[in-house]
Amino acid sequence: MPSHQQRRRPRAVVPLLAGLVVAAIVGGVWAATATPTSSHARATGGAATQPVAEPSAPPGPPACAAVVAGLSERDRLAQRLMVGVDAADPVGAAEIVRTAHVGGIFVGGKATALLRNDKLAAVQSAAALPVTVAVDDEGGRVQRIDKLDGSMPSARRMAASMTPEQVRAIGFERGRQLRARGVTMNFAPTVDVGARPAGSVIGDRAFSDDPDVVIRYARAFAEGQREAGVTVVLKHFPGHGHASGDSHKGRVSTPPQDRLERDDLRPYSALVGPGGPLADGSGVMVGHLDVPGLTDGLPASLTPAVYRLLRGEYGFDGLVITDDLGAMKAISNRFTLPRATVTALQAGADVALSSNVAPAGPVLDALERALADGTLSAADNDRAVARVLAAKGVCVDRS
Repeated sequence: MPSHQQRRRPRAVVPLLAGLVVAAIVGGVWAATATPTSSHARATGGAATQPVAEPSAPPGPPACAAVVAGLSERDRLAQRLMVGVDAADPVGAAEIVRTAHVGGIFVGGKATALLRNDKLAAVQSAAALPVTVAVDDEGGRVQRIDKLDGSMPSARRMAASMTPEQVRAIGFERGRQLRARGVTMNFAPTVDVGARPAGSVIGDRAFSDDPDVVIRYARAFAEGQREAGVTVVLKHFPGHGHASGDSHKGRVSTPPQDRLERDDLRPYSALVGPGGPLADGSGVMVGHLDVPGLTDGLPASLTPAVYRLLRGEYGFDGLVITDDLGAMKAISNRFTLPRATVTALQAGADVALSSNVAPAGPVLDALERALADGTLSAADNDRAVARVLAAKGVCVDRS
């Protein structure tokens, strides 16, 4: 579907960043050369002896507020979208980024053309701001580069047959391979707690039904990935391991919150809570889960109380991403993609993920209307955009 008069931004952020850097450099040069001459020098025409100025330090990253202010309203909203691209169509992926200015792309499926021969560099070149390139590469049944770089065992197999140190090494090596192919974010590790049959929706994607084992092994895998330069995203908050079914196929229910707190939520408290080893620089994915007494009729990914729980009680201040809003029937059976996206961002998500390969225009149109009528708060939107940009290293969030 073509978007309505999709406005191309004038790529304002590039001159903004350049201007900040130039201003810092020029200011340093001016300070080093504009020291007034002494009265003796003015009287005699001679040059006064002045201290030799130290070279100015290179400017650091700009403040995120300044970068956000340099973006158009539509482009701020676009930074909060992560859209699906066809991994068999590198040209199409670059065109989506060039025309819609989305903040991230998700590479799903088994095609590999986009992950070979430096094709992702062309995607980055099509954007004025760095693009987050995400995959879900957990190991076992859920992998993306196994045809290119070899297979990883499932989480359950890793925990059953390896030490945490060995799993950290696997995480690092896989992270190195992902980065070499241009991937910057991995929707892994799964920190769901459960021991359902291996082929069930979570099954062997979970390290264990013991939360302490999940914490040890998820931390090891995540720290290896982070050391290799990949941003990790823990999933599926508040816990899919004991859910009643598969949210790809329809609505599912979890045990009540007090039951989740005993097992399913413990990895989040231990790993991304204040002072946790993964608290800084990691993300959390919110699942499409009905939690009795918490979600009140909506999936967790669309429920404000769930984001308040993650931000408040669990103290997480990093990037929060929805599970796939486009192709999972727990959402798509009830909501159009534009409506689901507006609802998720209004509820508290920083980034709305959709694996659909489709024009972003209709979603951006809906977000602009929501911002105009107050459904989305402009201040909240700017804070979320700042978190997105800070996670990509574009700027420093000093809020």
